Amino acid sequence: MQPATIGSDRILIVDDEPDIVELTAYHLAAAGYQPITALTGEEAIEKGRMGGIALVLLDLMLPDMSGFDVMTTLRADPGTGNCAFLMLTALREDADRIKGLSLGADDYLTKPFNPDELVLRIAAILRRARAPRIPSEADTIGPIVVDRPGHRVSVRGVDVGLTPTEYRLLLLMVDSRGLAQRREHLLQAVWGAEPDMQTRTVDVHIQRLRTKLGSAGQMIETVRGYGYRLSAENSSPSAEVDDEPVEENLPAK
Repeated sequence: MQPATIGSDRILIVDDEPDIVELTAYHLAAAGYQPITALTGEEAIEKGRMGGIALVLLDLMLPDMSGFDVMTTLRADPGTGNCAFLMLTALREDADRIKGLSLGADDYLTKPFNPDELVLRIAAILRRARAPRIPSEADTIGPIVVDRPGHRVSVRGVDVGLTPTEYRLLLLMVDSRGLAQRREHLLQAVWGAEPDMQTRTVDVHIQRLRTKLGSAGQMIETVRGYGYRLSAENSSPSAEVDDEPVEENLPAK
């Protein structure tokens, strides 16, 4: 049974295996999406720059370049910088998944995959990116300014380019500033708590968000053994907060 029609967004499928591309395109079209295909990294970059892409379904092992390089290139392009990325790969090593997430991927799925799950993952990513945001008058926290109507973030007047997932994560931290948030809660609220996602996904995105915010990233405090919180405006980190390397927070698997 085919999944119900979900949307008409344009999805760029990037994979060097024609059978997988054809199968994926078939299921996405059946779900109401508009699939666009590419068999190489160069072709993916060319078609991505044509614009109008909502999500890139990206294999990491391509014949001409790494999928990581494709993602980095498209992330840096104004026309595709806000696209969502779903990694589709046979690589199962944690390091590869963490690298993909750190470069801007919103989720990952390993091969072989269930086409119905793939369609649901895509719908979840796009739904998170477009979820209604609760209006707030308190959108300035220290040097960080969140322009919700404009879907923009700036630090000391300089725009910060965030992915849809990073933006939603920051909004959640802003709306609950001063309150510690468990990693498990962030997974559920931002990612929908997909069954195979680990809390390290939160750590990677928090680390990347801190980096993009520059010195203002210090306002995102690590609460050891618990999660994270965004400090109140103009406050310094509390004594009980102890920033720690991402690896120390990872659960045993």
